[in-house]
Amino acid sequence: MKTDGFTYISNRIKEFYPDQEGLYCGTLIPGFLGGNDPLDGVEIWESDKGCPHWLYVTYGFTDLYPDDDAEDSDDMEDMDSMNAQNNIDDSDGIDDENDTGDNQVSGFGFELTFRLKRGSEDTAPGWPVNLLQNLARYVFSTGNTFDSGHNLNANGPIALETDTQLTCIGFLTDPELGRIDTLNGSMVFLEVIGITEDELNSMMCWSGENFLNELIKHIPYGIADLSRTTLMHQPDFRRAWEQGVARDGSSTSAIYLPEITASFENKKGYLQLGAGHIDQIRTLLKARIGKDRPFSLQWKNDTFVCFKCAQKPGIETEDDALVISLTPENLNEICQLLKPHVGIYFMKSIPLTIEVVPTHIRDNDGTIIQTIE
Repeated sequence: MKTDGFTYISNRIKEFYPDQEGLYCGTLIPGFLGGNDPLDGVEIWESDKGCPHWLYVTYGFTDLYPDDDAEDSDDMEDMDSMNAQNNIDDSDGIDDENDTGDNQVSGFGFELTFRLKRGSEDTAPGWPVNLLQNLARYVFSTGNTFDSGHNLNANGPIALETDTQLTCIGFLTDPELGRIDTLNGSMVFLEVIGITEDELNSMMCWSGENFLNELIKHIPYGIADLSRTTLMHQPDFRRAWEQGVARDGSSTSAIYLPEITASFENKKGYLQLGAGHIDQIRTLLKARIGKDRPFSLQWKNDTFVCFKCAQKPGIETEDDALVISLTPENLNEICQLLKPHVGIYFMKSIPLTIEVVPTHIRDNDGTIIQTIE
């Protein structure tokens, strides 16, 4: 029986879809009982807003049960297939006007939604349920949570075995469901929006929320259309993005990398980075350091490297992290020097060596399915 958290979520959706019942796809054995799926379930609704589409809503990131029935969740296995990067955005993510002032949040503080363009099919495709469960595995196993404006590179089609260009994800407060308060605390509905790789790189150069809010002006409700191409080729959208970057700079203060090594010996710095992340790192260096904002490379909760703008270049260690101070000239050199190909790159202006190694993309079983060299 749906109680407490369940009821609050379901009633919120029914406010907008009062004439239908959602199709609830429950998990046979929930994660907190030892099952492989962290979420209790995903509910699917039909919507004609924007364009006909399926609306998927998760149950399980928030507290769904009374306190006396709740059990601690076991850690889930790492989601290697997603090779997730829960990138840190400086913005607070939730509109202040919707803030109730109550600091208590329910569970992780959010449930995910996903909107998929509806075709002639009579039943909703099942792959978005798997996508949402995979995102839950990442959150439950790492403790890294999502917020409005965050992004993630799926390193492959969001719908497996398709040729869609939607290989990345942005997170935005769902434009319809928004935020609610429950007996267990407040929560926000975060929409998972499929984006292309160049949209991801462009989004990271700006404010994540501003980028996605501009995107839903062109793609109402952020509905995923697996056949669509990048918006970066549309003049109106690109012009808005260019103006936003020039005005605001980037709000992505750090990214998580699965492959990174940093050391400092004999007053010389050494970095080892994966080839699959070089273009992204160069983009963020320009958008952050160029606006006199620091930028960090992290793995889980540890900061390995911190870049910052300075009048005098230098390399040092601070709290076990490598701190690299760059002038505009140093920034220009490192961005021109680094290439997304395996090799060793020596900076001339500062004592820094960067080794680029292959990036291995793995599936759920840990098998390498792609190598970027």
